[in-house]
Amino acid sequence: MIEVNGLSFSPSQNGAYVLVLSAKNSDLKLPIIIGSADAQSIAMAVEGHDSKRPLTHDLFKTFADTFEIGVKEVVINRFDEGIFYAQIVCEKDGMTTKIDARASDSVALALRFGCPIFANQSVMDEAGVMINVNENENVDDDENDNMDDDDWLETRSVGELKDLMAKAVEDEDYERASKIRDLIKLKENQ
Repeated sequence: MIEVNGLSFSPSQNGAYVLVLSAKNSDLKLPIIIGSADAQSIAMAVEGHDSKRPLTHDLFKTFADTFEIGVKEVVINRFDEGIFYAQIVCEKDGMTTKIDARASDSVALALRFGCPIFANQSVMDEAGVMINVNENENVDDDENDNMDDDDWLETRSVGELKDLMAKAVEDEDYERASKIRDLIKLKENQ
């Protein structure tokens, strides 16, 4: 099971946010880039605020409640070419139905229904970012100033990249951590 760890503004994508999910009892984080409307909806659900007019996710909950449709869980089930896919598991009259959805919508609904959020292990393995990875290797702090330089990153060893990724997560720069994670996976598969 995973939980919402936080939301942060995306410094490199104008108007985008990073939704950070965490595996329970683990240092593994799952950063997902989402739009501002989804970020607002998730933030309102996390903080327990109601809007004067219902947001789309609130409307969906009212609709489901009115017609006695329960949401049992949401599952982030796939990560493909940088995009997260999910399913909403619904139940009515003992029948279970899975509905394909965006991960951000699924999380917003899970928060409103109070149901668990899961992620397939393959998604966590491919897109998850560890906080305390490979603490024994050190990267020179002076070189960290050049971290935005893609060419500089590509010259780093996998061990150095893991240290840089851990630092990015520690600094809550999840977008950078995701970028480094992808580069690590590329290097490990060569």
